[in-house]
Amino acid sequence: MIYKFCAKTDTGRARDNNEDSVSIDEESRVAVLADGMGGYNAGEVASGMATAFIKSELSRWLAEAGANARAKDVRRAMEICVDSANTSILNAATANAQYAGMGTTLVVGAFRDDGLVLGHIGDSRCYRLRANRLEQITRDHSLLQEQLDAGLVTPEQAQHSTIKNLVTRALGVEDTVMLEVSEYPVEAGDIYLMCSDGLSDMVSDGAIAKIVSSDSGLEQKAQMLVDTANENGGRDNISVLMVEVSEAAEKRGLIARLLGK
Repeated sequence: MIYKFCAKTDTGRARDNNEDSVSIDEESRVAVLADGMGGYNAGEVASGMATAFIKSELSRWLAEAGANARAKDVRRAMEICVDSANTSILNAATANAQYAGMGTTLVVGAFRDDGLVLGHIGDSRCYRLRANRLEQITRDHSLLQEQLDAGLVTPEQAQHSTIKNLVTRALGVEDTVMLEVSEYPVEAGDIYLMCSDGLSDMVSDGAIAKIVSSDSGLEQKAQMLVDTANENGGRDNISVLMVEVSEAAEKRGLIARLLGK
């Protein structure tokens, strides 16, 4: 598979600074997105530490392990990298009073030839567009999601909830953190969208699907998502990280020959 990456981050219309962070290593096919929180400028410290550390360490491990590394080993390496990042952020918050209480959400993906190993913490999301159908493949770690799961609120009520942004898990706030890791097969034509809640809170899933499935290029789609969030109010920082999957040219040629085309 061939993977094309694109990322955009924007302060939005209501905030003075950007506490989101995105990072990509195209060679190792690692993508990381984080949405920081806590203290004056401390959120951007936490998110920046998370994306830089996890991208660097996970990419290094993948380079050493090679293409034949098993998915379960990639999964374990991801968990170790995230655990180390959690300790680093927590130690920085403890050592510096201005960073007290900082933390961050996280989405991290390791894209393989045959699949995706995806980890997340908090309410930053990953969507997948396949055959023109958009699906959220992460489940928010939030109080609102717990209320939805318990049937205490309806999806319609959730759209107007005042507790949208109360997460139940975050990186860097406790000694241990639980990374939720899943594995997904990838298919040619898939588009994966990681985003902070600055997008998902301001743009409906239907509108996201319309943009992501449009005929525009990946860069244009990413910019359209950011622009739409800002047009709808831009009440938070907005970050999108998009990954487009296509078949290698030699595989497409082989399939065409087999089909007699």
